[in-house]
Parts: sequence; structure tokens; C-alpha cells
Amino acid sequence: MDIRVRPTGILIENDRILLVRQYVTATRGWSLPGGKLEAGETIEQCLVREIKEETGLDIQVKELLYVTDRFRGSDIHIVHMSFLVERMGKKPGEFDWNYDDPNPSSSSTKLREIKMVLIDELTAYGFTHVFQQLVKAGFPGRGSYKGDYHAFYGEPPPHERR
Repeated sequence: MDIRVRPTGILIENDRILLVRQYVTATRGWSLPGGKLEAGETIEQCLVREIKEETGLDIQVKELLYVTDRFRGSDIHIVHMSFLVERMGKKPGEFDWNYDDPNPSSSSTKLREIKMVLIDELTAYGFTHVFQQLVKAGFPGRGSYKGDYHAFYGEPPPHERR
């Protein structure tokens, strides 16, 4: 079994949350910035690097929010970790964004847009009502393990989606 660690950052300012647009699923194109842990890298280093690569922003990791498990078939286990992050320097909207896709032939992973979205509009960007309520409530139960990703965030598992 392949076990992967995927940290994501949640940056909130003025009732807006930072999102990146890329292929997530056939029905969802927006996600939180973050990515895959590389060999020899701490989780914090990974998140700082990924957000810089994806948005051009320098961030500081502030607090662990949630840890969940995701499974892709029977051979991939993703440990998904969400962190509250804080912007350092530039303001969102002042992005010096030059995303350099390491695999330009793969259009499925290429970032297409970066946006600060009103929290009240998260569901219009493909996020669940459950996730929107967690954000609005200030992440109750923060710093804890929440089990299955799909159950916690109110998403049907991939095999049950249309």
C-alpha cells in the first residue's frame, strides 16, 4: 500500500478563503492550496513550498485543524492534514504568480486560477455545506483526528458519486 501525506492550507482574511482552481474531480475544480510531501521534507516545509509554488504567497503555518484518511482504491492511503495558515508579506490579489507545471503534458494538475472567495460562497465552488459550516464556526474540534475524510466533510465516497 502506498501511503501519502497531503497537507493543505486554509488562509482566511476578511471573511474570504484562499482557493486554487485545478482539476479535483470531474464535478469540482476548486480546492485548498497544498500538495504532496516530498522525501526529506517536514509537513510544514511542504505546505510552505506548495503554497508558494501555487500562489506566490509566503505563509506561516499557524495551527493544525484536522487530520483525516482518504483511500483511492485498495492501494493508496492519503493522510490529509488541514492547517490554518497566515499570509506573510503580499496580500492576496498581489500575486506574482508564475506557476511552472513540472509536467506540462498533464493538463489535469495545472493550476488555472487563484482566488479569495467569500466563505458564504464556498458551496458554489464545489465545497460541501459541512465544510462551509466548519469554517464559519471557527473549526470546532480543531487539532484532532476525524477519521474518514468523506464522512467528516460530508462528501459521498468516490464510488458513490455520479
